[in-house]
Amino acid sequence: MILVTGGTGLVGSHLLYSLLKKGFRVRAIHRRSSDLSAVEKVFGYYEENSAELFSTIEWFEADINDIPALQLAFQGITEVYHAAACISFNPKRFQKLKKVNIEGTANAVNLAIANGVSKFCHVSSIATLSHRRNGELISEENHWNPEAENSVYAITKYGAEMEVWRGSQEGMKVVIVNPAIILGEGHWNASSGTIVKLVAKGNPYYTPGGNAVVDIHDVVEAMIGLMQSDIHNEQFILAAENMSYKELTSKLAAALKVTAPKKELAFWKMNLARIADWLQSKLFGTRRRLLKATVRSLYRTSYYDGSKIESSIDFTYTPVEVTLKRVCENYNL
Repeated sequence: MILVTGGTGLVGSHLLYSLLKKGFRVRAIHRRSSDLSAVEKVFGYYEENSAELFSTIEWFEADINDIPALQLAFQGITEVYHAAACISFNPKRFQKLKKVNIEGTANAVNLAIANGVSKFCHVSSIATLSHRRNGELISEENHWNPEAENSVYAITKYGAEMEVWRGSQEGMKVVIVNPAIILGEGHWNASSGTIVKLVAKGNPYYTPGGNAVVDIHDVVEAMIGLMQSDIHNEQFILAAENMSYKELTSKLAAALKVTAPKKELAFWKMNLARIADWLQSKLFGTRRRLLKATVRSLYRTSYYDGSKIESSIDFTYTPVEVTLKRVCENYNL
């Protein structure tokens, strides 16, 4: 029996479909407030009659920090895919991020060891890798730099990785994947879905930064491939192609058949908007939408070398044009 944490998220929901389609028995933990229908919707992107497959998921209600419930969820489990995480760049949410990302991962690792789990796959982020200068590609060898201007999200995801490596030192086989910007169907109001949504609405602006992108199908296939291989105690960047945000939004616009963003948004204007957003949150208690870390990432160019996975297992990245065409055809917000 395979256990998936974070099964209602973007990675988790696509992972559940692929695991079930390959014939694995799967248990997925979820919080009481989770929207399971969002997962069923993701299944629908793969095939029209997916209700029967969706019904084979063994759902188990448990919070990642609810030890008694987790102990029951881990019974009879042989492999774990740990995709549960809290995503936020707001420093005020540091304690929440720490509780979920670090302590939650520690709980999963401890219970996996206690229950004799054979292998553990952790979904991390490229945010835990240090940046390189002069346009050099970032690889798995660019280890965490504690002196860099790291976001609270990056700090806690790195802390989560340390818990997983601790598990490896205690005898458990582990693999860690560090996906770039994940392009995939569903969850249109979060992660890369917000980029698709903005372009679809005709947003005229782009920022001068750049990053790497990867297909959600590739992320899932890489995870399963690594878990089914003899590879363990290694980590892998998952990045199909590097591109500027201007190029990404232009390609998205072409796939969506809308006008591409043509105006570069100056940093001072974005920073002014960030300050206005902060002031509004102070005066009216609204949720912050533009954070310092977010703005910084939009104006930074970070390119990655995702080739290690291709030489480690039988795996080939999906061409970005193919990914964008499929995702945009399925966009239905």
